[in-house]
Amino acid sequence: MIEPSKHQPDPRTQQDAIDAGDFVYAATGARVRRLTMPDGTHWFPAVDVCKKLGHTNTQKALSDHVPEGHREILETLTGGYGLSVPAGREWRRDLNLIDLQGLILLVSACTKPECAPFKQWVAEVIETIQREGSYTLEEAEVQPSEPGAPVAYAMPEQVAEAIVRLEERNLQADEQLAAAQHESLALQRDMVDMQRQTLTAQQAIAQAMERIANRLDVLAVDRPTPTDTAFSARPTTEAVLADWRERLSVTADVWTVAVVIAPVLVEEGELRQPLEAIAARTGLSVHRVNECLRLLRKHACIRPQGAAEDGAPVYVLNQR
Repeated sequence: MIEPSKHQPDPRTQQDAIDAGDFVYAATGARVRRLTMPDGTHWFPAVDVCKKLGHTNTQKALSDHVPEGHREILETLTGGYGLSVPAGREWRRDLNLIDLQGLILLVSACTKPECAPFKQWVAEVIETIQREGSYTLEEAEVQPSEPGAPVAYAMPEQVAEAIVRLEERNLQADEQLAAAQHESLALQRDMVDMQRQTLTAQQAIAQAMERIANRLDVLAVDRPTPTDTAFSARPTTEAVLADWRERLSVTADVWTVAVVIAPVLVEEGELRQPLEAIAARTGLSVHRVNECLRLLRKHACIRPQGAAEDGAPVYVLNQR
């Protein structure tokens, strides 16, 4: 069995003179997270302590003020005792931890005025141990009378005053945070109202555009078409072809397509034949047939009117 060194406390008989949580609270003004190992040593997340002390760069604060012997990685520390990493997202495996001496070193390096009484207390502890060989806190005059209640210890007056000031600052910070959160909620409500109003306006514009489009469709139906003024009730194929000759300079390919589609348009009132069928009858390519139809549309000889079941465009006469 390995006996503890004479320079180190025996974990079997060791008792804290003050709860480590109170010790940390006196230094940082906050209850930071803490891990207590089986041998009684306390370890604290460095990021918690640095945040409360005002260190903006945790890694730099550790490298500048805490030797490697007083800091450790969470997974390495717990693994050395055969323990698992605590559950929860805040306990990451790569979390940097510092022991109580590391905490004191960080506090000593802190320049916040609130840490001055704590520094004086630490100096008093060191001086007393050097002079008398030990340091104990005086028990409070009034101890809890209930069975099982924790024993209270008296703190140096300067530290107690520092804790009171820190608590007041924390209360002020909480009030400021609550006010900021209230203002943020008010702004969020205003943004939601503005978005709702914008959506209502967009819906109104869309409805107005739809009404205008419907009205234009009605006007287009009511307007007399060229069919009512130029040809008789049933134009002939010859009249249609003659009319097309007057509208454009007819090339051989266009005239070939015109001769094929004109009788269909006159007799059936519409052309539903796919491009492939017209190409087969004219001997032209599908691309060339499409170009000829485009030219006839351009010169208002024919116009599209919907599509057939197979997706092919349906054409009708555009008579003047």
